[in-house]
Amino acid sequence: MQEKIRALNSSTGRLHRTLKETADTVGHFLVDGFHFLALFAIGAATVWSAAAAFLGMIAKGHASLADILLLFIYLELGAMVGIYFRTTRLPVRYLIYIAITALGRVLIEIVGAEHRTGYDLLIVTGSILMLAIAVLVLRIGSSRFPSETAVSDLRGLGKKQK
Repeated sequence: MQEKIRALNSSTGRLHRTLKETADTVGHFLVDGFHFLALFAIGAATVWSAAAAFLGMIAKGHASLADILLLFIYLELGAMVGIYFRTTRLPVRYLIYIAITALGRVLIEIVGAEHRTGYDLLIVTGSILMLAIAVLVLRIGSSRFPSETAVSDLRGLGKKQK
């Protein structure tokens, strides 16, 4: 009787492990599939928006500084999607670069269109400065205190290149 109970426990344990491995495999497949689908959709939307903005500039006959900065925002979005596609990590610095560029566009619109110099100008430039300091802190922090995944990724890159 004891042997039958042990055999039953062993069988249910194997069944449980098999079901868990299958569920994990299916879950990873679904998450990866969603990531790829979402990345392609975001990438396509970025290319579409950049192309529409560029065609608008051509139709206008010229590109203003704000238009060029908008193209840089699209470039950063595309780079961010590409990095996420390769590493499955979202680079926070790129989001900050996009915010700095967007605030630069706002700054140009405030100064260029309204020719005002007031608190709104000071607030936007202060925001740009704070974001630039945040990028500096992130860069210093990531170089002095690299994460374990970043270190293992760098080791993996070294092996792939040899």
